[in-house]
Amino acid sequence: MIKTVIFDIGNVLAGFAWEEYFRSFGYPEEIFQRLAKATVGSRSWQEHDRGALSDEEIMDLFIGNDPGIEKELRETLDNIDGMLVRYDYAIPWIQELKGKGYQVLVLSNFAHKAYEDCKDVLDFLDYVDGGILSFRDKVVKPEPEIYRLLMERYGLKPEECVFLDDTEKNLPPAEAFGMHTVHFKNREQAVEELKKMGVE
Repeated sequence: MIKTVIFDIGNVLAGFAWEEYFRSFGYPEEIFQRLAKATVGSRSWQEHDRGALSDEEIMDLFIGNDPGIEKELRETLDNIDGMLVRYDYAIPWIQELKGKGYQVLVLSNFAHKAYEDCKDVLDFLDYVDGGILSFRDKVVKPEPEIYRLLMERYGLKPEECVFLDDTEKNLPPAEAFGMHTVHFKNREQAVEELKKMGVE
């Protein structure tokens, strides 16, 4: 029987709208593509989420990926308010699950800068029972350590947990620990899959 519902954040409880955000600056398509490749499309983005480096060290990594767009990188990443967008269903969904007796946690690759700059979109965090944001513990999905840490910290039995994530590669490590998983595409699909597991 499932007792704990674990949510990823980006594109599950809030929209990770990096593409719209970068395009909002009005750069030519070539610059947009280079920005994407140097940031979210690079391995450096995972280090951004890990939180072990300072904002300036992370910026240096991004600039190192494409020195020719340093000006644009600094302009777009100075304050990233707008890169995360609100999903109006997040708080009611969390409240509904908690009202039915489920423990609700988050497990997300999340950068300290995003946490600070996008605070207004993260108000749903006040409603969950806890969880792990990667920058706080310096560990990221799909590394097994982050799943182990979540289970140990909250005394979870994996077979009593279901984990929802929009990124498919983050699911097998959770399954390896014995958790149920849902590859999140949209809320309606996820609710249907949860129902099949007895989460209603």
